[in-house]
Amino acid sequence: QEILEKYHDLFTVQWEGVIGNICASSQAEWEQLLTSCSAFLFYGMERFMSHVLLNWLVAMNIPKCRLVILLDLVRSQQSYQRIANSDLHKSCLHIALERPTETAMLLSLTGVGSIVATQWYTNLEENAERLETLFENLLSFGRTTGQTIHVLQK
Repeated sequence: QEILEKYHDLFTVQWEGVIGNICASSQAEWEQLLTSCSAFLFYGMERFMSHVLLNWLVAMNIPKCRLVILLDLVRSQQSYQRIANSDLHKSCLHIALERPTETAMLLSLTGVGSIVATQWYTNLEENAERLETLFENLLSFGRTTGQTIHVLQK
């Protein structure tokens, strides 16, 4: 919340989304957000693809979305229990398609121009630092996505 408030004035007028952990977003909300945005940020627990339906995503066409930033793969005891229960009902292939590289490929096939994603499990503090660096470089300094990724890699 602090990071969003800090960079609020640098966002476009059309900034909208879902913040908080009161309730899970519906598939209709995910679809509305992804199809109407030019950039999409997911900052959440576990795998991004565990929050959306695979069949629904692969059928989408979202070429207006030029950038997807996935700051996911954060695990808590509660999120691990949720994902473990969810994974019981999925095939091994389905779970494999939720991994970071496969998620990036699926998003690319739907028309997304660039994908920035974590590759391994992390913690909330590290993802907050990544978000701060992303916003600072993309919004404050006006760096390109590629330049910003180079800063993150250092």
